[in-house]
Amino acid sequence: MSYDILVIGAGPAGISMAVEARVAGIPADKITIIERAHEHSFSIKKYYPDNKLVTANYKGFVAECTGVMCITDSSKQGMLSYIDDAIKTYDIDVRYSETVHKIHKYPDEQRFDVYTDKGMFKAKVITVAIGILGKPNKPEYKLPTSLKSRILFDLTSIPVANSNVLVVGGGDSASEYCQYLVQEGNNVVLSYRKKEFSRMNDINRKSLLALAERKQVDLQLESDIAGIIDSDGRPKVTYRQAKMGTREFDYIVYALGGTTPSNFLKTIGIGFDGDAPVLKNTVETSVPGMFLLGDLSAGPKGGSIIWAFNASQRAMQTISSKYLKH
Repeated sequence: MSYDILVIGAGPAGISMAVEARVAGIPADKITIIERAHEHSFSIKKYYPDNKLVTANYKGFVAECTGVMCITDSSKQGMLSYIDDAIKTYDIDVRYSETVHKIHKYPDEQRFDVYTDKGMFKAKVITVAIGILGKPNKPEYKLPTSLKSRILFDLTSIPVANSNVLVVGGGDSASEYCQYLVQEGNNVVLSYRKKEFSRMNDINRKSLLALAERKQVDLQLESDIAGIIDSDGRPKVTYRQAKMGTREFDYIVYALGGTTPSNFLKTIGIGFDGDAPVLKNTVETSVPGMFLLGDLSAGPKGGSIIWAFNASQRAMQTISSKYLKH
């Protein structure tokens, strides 16, 4: 099967890339998305609590839409419904439960061969929109396997209510987890190794500080966890600061961000400058005709959903003028 554009990843960035291509005049049968999960936006569905507010402005990125797709502050379900509608409206083909293993670029022509666990595809242009949340960061210390059901990296796996919960992290997700857990009747402690929240947007920082002022969240700033052991089925935390001693919780929730899938990107030929992939202003990589979208193009701090939408628009401008002549 041969395509003008093949998109890897069916999150907001991947879906918006396909929408931009359709609006640019590329026929539906010349675009496909390959997604390893069984549904679109899987990381959002897995890692976002159901009542999480999906904000347009995120980590300092201005919420100004430049492409076809755009959202305002919305509920998680509202945003997912918006993407559902886009897939249907623009007749987007998504191949679910399929994993890309290898990509070969022909040196003398603008053509890729893409190998998956289900077949092989040809494409003129590849856009990679696999995000970073699918592989959450983990702490350096070992986590007891016996506490697997008590140590979480998202809040959608099991219901957590009326419990003593430790949240570890200092970004937006950490604040949002605290807000959600308080609503569910939990006693919440937040452990963060720095003395202030420099990575949060204003809304989440103010919300968290308000909870702390009302004593609904216990802030443990400048706290550094040394290790966790199994104490009769509950996680027992030891801190590097001797004055903090040890403490047991019912659950620990980690909000340490995600990891850029650098190994995969390197295997398909993308150049790196240190830990970061080399990108042009149009989010094109060192491989001609291969683009990175969404969080992968926003840098180590990630970006907003609108950032993902806008990156797709920038990529499509270059694709149209340079590769597909639309």
